[in-house]
Amino acid sequence: MRRRRETEVFSLSFLDCICCGFGAMILLLVLTQVQQPVVLEKTEQNLGGQVEKLENALYEIRGETEILNRELKGRIEQTSDEKSRLARLGGDLTNIQGQYNASKKDAEFNNLLQQQLVATYQRLNEDQRKMLANYKRPSTAPMAGIPADSEYVVFVIDTSGSMQENHWEDMKQHMRQILDLYPKLQGLQVMDDEGAYLFPSTAARWMSDGPERRKVIMDALEHWVTYSNSSPTEGIVRAIDDFWSRDKRVSIYYLGDDFTGPSIQDALDQVARLNKDRRVRIHALGFPMPPDQPQETARRYAELMRLMCEQNGGAFVGLPASKGHRRLPPLLPVG
Repeated sequence: MRRRRETEVFSLSFLDCICCGFGAMILLLVLTQVQQPVVLEKTEQNLGGQVEKLENALYEIRGETEILNRELKGRIEQTSDEKSRLARLGGDLTNIQGQYNASKKDAEFNNLLQQQLVATYQRLNEDQRKMLANYKRPSTAPMAGIPADSEYVVFVIDTSGSMQENHWEDMKQHMRQILDLYPKLQGLQVMDDEGAYLFPSTAARWMSDGPERRKVIMDALEHWVTYSNSSPTEGIVRAIDDFWSRDKRVSIYYLGDDFTGPSIQDALDQVARLNKDRRVRIHALGFPMPPDQPQETARRYAELMRLMCEQNGGAFVGLPASKGHRRLPPLLPVG
């Protein structure tokens, strides 16, 4: 029987195949290493550009972050201010609520007090009507705060354009009412605010009083047109200088609506020097300026005459606005 030959695993043919395979792998590695530096250089260039872009983006992000941080800080401060303001408003609201509650209680008390006052006033009115049923007013009692205790009266009248155009008829009506306070005077006189007399022939002398004399005066006033600087100083000073007397009770009534003099104090000083002992009472009526005209001179007039009357034993009465009556111009002769 023929013996079978044994097969060797690591034979020459096997070794040749293995060597060829390793050689092929080495060749592939050599070929691959030849192209590798080019790929790495391109990769490094691409990565450098991306890093630069990322750095630029990082700078922009940092700038935007700084801006946002500043805005956030401002918003935080604003929020803090708003919270403080809200707290103050809350405190104010609490105070107002407390005041409202207190005023509400006061209002209830005032309503009760007012009711009691009304009831008392009604009782007083009833008692007053009973007491005044047989009362007769003394002729020397003050009317509208003006004491009518004088025996001699001088009217000093503002003859300015504003008085002539707006208040002349009202002025004469109030002059009649003042005269009605004095049924019989020992002496009477009329002059303008410059010190010129209505009847020049009677200058510095008392005119006798009576119904006929009063009518003559009123008729003369109808056509009396003289220059005026809208200042009571000259007329009042001349009236005191002409009629001051130790043995006579004299009152001056000034009727006007404005004052254009330079100084209120100077006017007061001039009158005070002549009327030191206040022997002459000074009263005044204030006619209102029309609303479409400047009010400053009227305000100065009221301030001046209020002080002058107070310092010279008299009273100042500011008259309310009325419909007014314009003075008609005098008729001129024809031919």
